[in-house]
Amino acid sequence: LDQMVYHTAAVARGLSATLLVADLPFMADRDVAHVLAAGARLVGEAGAAMVKLEGAAAHVLEGIAALTARAMPVCAHLGLTPQSVHRFGGFRVQGREQAAADQLVADALAVQAAGAQLLVMEGVPVELGRRVTAAVEIPVIGIGAGPHCDGQVLVIHDMLGVTPGKRPKFSKDFLAGRDSVAAAIRAYADDVRSGAFPAPEHCFN
Repeated sequence: LDQMVYHTAAVARGLSATLLVADLPFMADRDVAHVLAAGARLVGEAGAAMVKLEGAAAHVLEGIAALTARAMPVCAHLGLTPQSVHRFGGFRVQGREQAAADQLVADALAVQAAGAQLLVMEGVPVELGRRVTAAVEIPVIGIGAGPHCDGQVLVIHDMLGVTPGKRPKFSKDFLAGRDSVAAAIRAYADDVRSGAFPAPEHCFN
């Protein structure tokens, strides 16, 4: 948590109007007291505008509700949740089976009901990304969730094509053919706004 506070504060010092979302570190959501303490540090000390929690287990929903009740905005994260990747057996697409897809839709509704104001959907089939976006009233930000989400996000290393080893299917090298990181980021934003990204080759079925 100390490291997350330090790095969040560093980012906050360089921002003016951008929404800064800070992840609760692994196991910081183990009970409400820890969630509130971590959230208070990330928002009050580090300068985050919103904190992000992964999953929709009962203790996570309780944490979302507690943060929201204390005026700390929450972003939920469903689908492929990186802090649970070992439970999934690696970085695997989630929600391909009907029951799993239905559960993720139910989970999206549950985090919304608990008070989440934003939802990240990661690593799910295109149709499930569409279903979740249609089911909830809060904005849905996709990463490997298809083009029907309200917005998109990528890890910057993937966006710039500098990830070691195999690049994720849902990413694209926006630095290729451009002379600066800033130009690559602008190209990414333009492609998201125009609907050119993600294209079919970046999506899961």
